[in-house]
Amino acid sequence: MARKKKRKPSHNKISNLTNTILSILKKEKNKTFNYKQIAAKLGVNDASSRNQIIKKLQQLKAKQEIEEVDRGKFKAIVTAEYHTGILDLNAKGSGYVICEDFDEDVYIASNNINKALDGDEVEFYVYKRRKRGKFEGEITEIVKRAKSEYVGVIQLHSNYAFVVPDSNKMYKDIFVPINKTFKAEDGDKVLVSLEDWPEKADSPYGKVIKVLGKPGDHNTEIHAILAEYGLPYEFPYEVENYANNIDTSITKEEIAKRRDMRDVLTFTIDPKDAKDFDDALSFQVLEDGLYEVGIHIADVSHYVKPDTVLDDEAYERATSVYLVDRVVPMLPEILSNNACSLRPHEEKYTFSAVFKINDKAEVKDQWFGRTVTYSDARFAYEEAQAIIESKTNEIPAEVSLTGKAYKTDQKIADATLKLDELAKKMRSKRMRSGAISFDKVEVKFNLDETNNPVGVFFKTSKDANKLIEEFMLLANKKVAEFIGKQKPEKTFIYRVHDEPDDSKLAALQNIVGRFGYKLNFKDRKSTTASLNNLLKDVAGKKEQNLVDTLAIRSMSKAEYTTQNIGHYGLAFDYYSHFTSPIRRYPDVMAHRLLQHYLDGGKSANEAIFEDKCKHSSNMEYLATKAERDSIKYMQIKFMQDHKDEEFVGVISGVTDWGIYVEIIDNKCEGMVRIRDIKDDYYEFDESQYAIVGRETKNMYQLGDEVIVKVKETDLVKKHLDFTLIGKHE
Repeated sequence: MARKKKRKPSHNKISNLTNTILSILKKEKNKTFNYKQIAAKLGVNDASSRNQIIKKLQQLKAKQEIEEVDRGKFKAIVTAEYHTGILDLNAKGSGYVICEDFDEDVYIASNNINKALDGDEVEFYVYKRRKRGKFEGEITEIVKRAKSEYVGVIQLHSNYAFVVPDSNKMYKDIFVPINKTFKAEDGDKVLVSLEDWPEKADSPYGKVIKVLGKPGDHNTEIHAILAEYGLPYEFPYEVENYANNIDTSITKEEIAKRRDMRDVLTFTIDPKDAKDFDDALSFQVLEDGLYEVGIHIADVSHYVKPDTVLDDEAYERATSVYLVDRVVPMLPEILSNNACSLRPHEEKYTFSAVFKINDKAEVKDQWFGRTVTYSDARFAYEEAQAIIESKTNEIPAEVSLTGKAYKTDQKIADATLKLDELAKKMRSKRMRSGAISFDKVEVKFNLDETNNPVGVFFKTSKDANKLIEEFMLLANKKVAEFIGKQKPEKTFIYRVHDEPDDSKLAALQNIVGRFGYKLNFKDRKSTTASLNNLLKDVAGKKEQNLVDTLAIRSMSKAEYTTQNIGHYGLAFDYYSHFTSPIRRYPDVMAHRLLQHYLDGGKSANEAIFEDKCKHSSNMEYLATKAERDSIKYMQIKFMQDHKDEEFVGVISGVTDWGIYVEIIDNKCEGMVRIRDIKDDYYEFDESQYAIVGRETKNMYQLGDEVIVKVKETDLVKKHLDFTLIGKHE
């Protein structure tokens, strides 16, 4: 056996010296350096290293890559153009910068990340070379950190500690001096704040600001999810105190300033576990064959006034967060569940959109303004659904909120049936104009008293849900139209949704083509028609959840802005959020602006509201991520108790390190690692969305049904690993 040659020990710091020197000079492109300063930066001080540095400086100067400004002082010659963008890191430590100057994302290798972290706004320059056909670049400066707080598990040593972050996008552990550990015990889950990242340090320095508890403990993990996204889980004392001292009584003086609609039949339809009812419907038949339908929204802006601690807190939160086992409300409970909640048999201040509608569901007249209303009844969706299906006023015991069968007022039953009829006409009109119908199945858990998942059920949208949805859409659209069409133009909060990007649609076609579905993207009409057909065709099939998710991902993200471009998914030219001010701050802003314009006010400052829109969109995004994480956490908890069972799943993703499998019965998704599939050596085939066995040519492809078993569950990292048993025939 031939002996391996011994390698010469390479002086690592010096081995790629040209690039390192260039990198130092380019990083601080306006400063000059002499050979001593460069040696100090490299942490070398032996003679041979210094000589090499001097030699390399002369070579770089001869190549005109650097210039000698004073004797022995060098600086980079900057020919590269610098750009800024947002870094999107992957778990391997390399990433891409998303930048408007380029049509495609710019690849950044892990050695060119230069201490940037996921989501940071960075300055970078681009090399002439490309990596796998993509531009490649190097980060030169961090313009703005995306976040400064991370959740992780602390490891204590005798005189220092490290926090190992939960997030797989954080590629470094965080060093914590022993006096900044906040009395955390070894193995605790903590929230750590980044303080500094010294030039020569391998890891950033931080301090512990909160001890969350023991990993794997239910409350610890839920609080950790909130902390990871910087979301609060309690109100500061002064905010609670302020809210508790608001006068929430209904007064004669205030009623006199409003349209009094207490005598009109009014009721709410909400999920059976809802605590805050922010919308009610009123209904009456008018003489001229028209119906008056009122959409009454809790008048939050009556209580939440600008420039108060309450308003500041609501703005910061911008949204309520709906986790698996709790709601983190935008407003303290005294408002969200009491004063602003349109509870049955109580008078409430409301902000209303009142329409006169004919039998064809056409709006003939509209009125917007502040009202006082009285809710005659409260229904769960299931109860309203029973009225719609049986066409009677009888509510059977199995859907009744009280658990007992009862008869509702005949007038309410008639109103519900008429509203359902109108909603169906409005919906079909929307579909004909090119709206897209996403009826995504929601996964819900039955939890026992200690918040352990004991079962999974799916929530689907039925007629009663769609009835409420249509009238909320109508109010949102008409309010936006009312202001958007005024001349001169006035600043308003729009909820916009851009057209999908062609490349995303092509990728969707590519994937759904594997299941035998065809899409037609000739124009807007054919695109929406074929998307709707696709969503209809997959309903109830094994690939439904996968295709629904991919279709939603192919869409642009809806967001808040003062610049109206319309709403693609709803096929509306004007759309806003007006109907949920208890749980969304943009709705509070919409109420304030609407009232301001009804009072004859002039256009509000656009720049200020655009900033508030950006903040609201960003907070909505973080809340969605937290909600997803909490579902993932519950799914893993659920699967822990089913370790010995075999499940049928669908391959929902394929990567070069493994396949993702989503279990059909409970929508839990986990990973089978390539290295764990032992019957062959599998390789990733990107073009076929598959992994293929080298010897057997055996293929596991996106959409295939397979049988899996739980291999490992990690509640802390939110990982679920499966063992592949084989194909499901």
